[in-house]
Amino acid sequence: MYAIPFPAIDPIALELGPLVIRWYSLAYIAGILLGWRYMLRLTDRTDGAISREHIDDFIVWATLGIVLGGRLGYVLFYRPDYYFANLLEIPAMWKGGMSFHGGMLGVFATILLFTRRRGIRFLCFADLVCASAPIGLFFGRIANFINGELFGRVTDVPWAMVFPRGGPVPRHPSQLYESTLEGLVLFIVIAVLIYRYDALKKPGLIIGVFLAGYGIARIVVEFVRQPDAGIGFFYGVATMGQLLSAPLLLVGLWAIYRAIRRA
Repeated sequence: MYAIPFPAIDPIALELGPLVIRWYSLAYIAGILLGWRYMLRLTDRTDGAISREHIDDFIVWATLGIVLGGRLGYVLFYRPDYYFANLLEIPAMWKGGMSFHGGMLGVFATILLFTRRRGIRFLCFADLVCASAPIGLFFGRIANFINGELFGRVTDVPWAMVFPRGGPVPRHPSQLYESTLEGLVLFIVIAVLIYRYDALKKPGLIIGVFLAGYGIARIVVEFVRQPDAGIGFFYGVATMGQLLSAPLLLVGLWAIYRAIRRA
């Protein structure tokens, strides 16, 4: 079958003696820094409810939530049996293994703690975080593509690729699908709602759009993404990603309804 050659990009961006910098790490850094800058711009639309100093102070909190939540989510959702039998392996994040759903829960937990300590309204601040989150998702999925991981199922579409870890058969480049839908498209949708329809005036609306949008994108792409190794399908059809994303879709729709009704 015809397939596009996979671009052999070295996962290591820079190596200086014992110092190794990977594209995956740079993707996290880029997502956090650009998200921070975008949130600073959005504070001008909050009528002074959230200051630029609040955003600056939250960056460390967000980083901890992403890293700790993402790692614990992977341990609990995807490989609990292995890690409970090998507890010392849990901190070994350099070996891979992060979960978006865990990272999302970690960030929401830090938002709750941060807003309570600073006396900020939770929904207003979480709206800003959710507006910037697609930036990190975009870079994260690009890094997954560079690593040749989280590839799609076998296919004969003209843009199929043979991934080094996926055997000799052509597969969907599902990482690029996710970077487009979860990252680029979702960012544009939220930006239009903010700048054209003043969505930040309806606290909780952006949270709902982000959760529902991500849930839809992830559920759809999972139909062509290779199921997680060692887990496979639930009930013969659903993947772990779909089961974890379905509640996000429901909560997102509920949040949208509440925000519109409240406004």
